[in-house]
Amino acid sequence: MGTMSSIHTPLPTPLAERSLAPDLARGALLLFIAIANAPWYLWTSDSRGLSAWPVEASIADRIIQSISLTAIDGRSYPMFAALFGYGIWQLYSRQRSSGTDQKSARRLLRRRHAWMLAFGLVHAALLWAGDIVGAYGLVGLIIGWLFLDRGDRTLRVWIGVLSAGLLVFVVGLSLLPVPLDDEADAVDLGLGIATADYGESLVERLLTWLVLTPAQALAFVVPIAMLVAILAARHRVLEDPTAHLPLLRRAAIVGIGLGWIGGGVTAAQNANLLGLDASADPLISALHSVTGLACGLGYVAAFGVIAAGITTTGSFTTALRSLGSRSLTFYLAQSLVFAPLMSAWGFGLGAHLDSWSIALIAVVVWLVSLAVAAQLERRGIRGPAERLLRALAYTALAYRANRSTTAP
Repeated sequence: MGTMSSIHTPLPTPLAERSLAPDLARGALLLFIAIANAPWYLWTSDSRGLSAWPVEASIADRIIQSISLTAIDGRSYPMFAALFGYGIWQLYSRQRSSGTDQKSARRLLRRRHAWMLAFGLVHAALLWAGDIVGAYGLVGLIIGWLFLDRGDRTLRVWIGVLSAGLLVFVVGLSLLPVPLDDEADAVDLGLGIATADYGESLVERLLTWLVLTPAQALAFVVPIAMLVAILAARHRVLEDPTAHLPLLRRAAIVGIGLGWIGGGVTAAQNANLLGLDASADPLISALHSVTGLACGLGYVAAFGVIAAGITTTGSFTTALRSLGSRSLTFYLAQSLVFAPLMSAWGFGLGAHLDSWSIALIAVVVWLVSLAVAAQLERRGIRGPAERLLRALAYTALAYRANRSTTAP
């Protein structure tokens, strides 16, 4: 008799049975992402290498820019990476505990991450070159291959090695010379936002995505955040936050504290309050990147602390976790709103907005997402992107498993 490679295909976990902290964090993260991506759509405004926010700014603009640079920019994507890494281990351990053999469980993850890479390609081609779904799918393939079944000690060693590499990289980057006149506009960034012809913009987005995706995946910040999260997931830190409150509190205070200090320095330089010229921007950007990693991890820990203190879920909490459980759908939906509305090939609204107004639109888009997610939850409807990714990841594997069964 032949052997059968088994894949367990569980029903989607009901919201009430899902871990609260990761979903709350993902729901809030979508607001951060909307604000962080917003300035890239201001395609007629000059920006500096320090950030994407326009150089010319009113007092209201500077306030928005300073809040974003302090607490959001460069803090969102390591937070996303950490939550993604945590989810990898949750899926893998759920498969293994349900009886799926190791080889089949790893194959499921590989297929899921490969489809995420495909999702990212389509997302970039059609709408947004700054896609992160593909980058996280790629790094998921690498992390799964190299580290998934390694021991905790190995993960800690590699977290240390990669962290040291990050410090060496950013110090080296900070020493590079930079021209004093470093203003650039979005036309030269390859995002396709300032291109009036949609076909040409599609080519620009694809070329940018092909470079940006491996750059994001192989840079130090994302793999470090994912490895830390996998290590935490092995010990169920967010599933049982009450049992890990001292650790979560320390991580939240230290991580967010470092992140906001580093971000505050960047915000001050952006507002020309430090008395430093543009030659200091690379060093400040390096500081911003390192402290952003700490801040992203601190935010995840903070939501663990928040979840530990929630005894009953009100309407806002339910809506936020409903949004978080459909984060892929609503992440893609942001581009579906912003790209045609703001880009030159669409309605071109980005040419007429400034920092505070586009940030306000980002908040409104998030609030609408929150309301829609709550309605979907009430009606028992999962996010369409999550449903499609699940179907693509599981269906072919189940078919392969069935074909591998031979008659006695």
